[in-house]
Amino acid sequence: MTPLQQNIVTEARDWIGTPYVHQSAVKGAGTDCLGLLRGIWRVLYGDEPESVPAYSMDWSEPQGEERLWNAALRHLHPKDVKDEAPGDVLLFRMRSSAVAKHLGVVGRVGSNPSFVHAYSRFGVVESSLSLPWRRRVVARFTFPEEAS
Repeated sequence: MTPLQQNIVTEARDWIGTPYVHQSAVKGAGTDCLGLLRGIWRVLYGDEPESVPAYSMDWSEPQGEERLWNAALRHLHPKDVKDEAPGDVLLFRMRSSAVAKHLGVVGRVGSNPSFVHAYSRFGVVESSLSLPWRRRVVARFTFPEEAS
């Protein structure tokens, strides 16, 4: 694991136990899945790369816009979805007809893969990257070596 990957995984795991709070990004106080990534970004690079507008729980489903995917493309580096590494950012489509609107950070790869994510009703947890979750992954990204 590279030093950057180790830093990402360590920071993601440091958020475990933070309650789920929609639109929040404060370790220990509350976060959603985007807030978790925003918090990791701040530790790695300082200021966030752009302001996040208010968003509803249905995200951009009514408009059918892939806003989260497009934002990831602006600030993260896309990679092949099968090229797994610790610290990768996963983008999930929770239903086949819906926009992609859930994020997580890979904790482990190999025979017991996992990812850290903020999940409503559970807060930040490290979950098994089981087949049902794997089927929902639509994109994989890495954090940049330096902030853009």
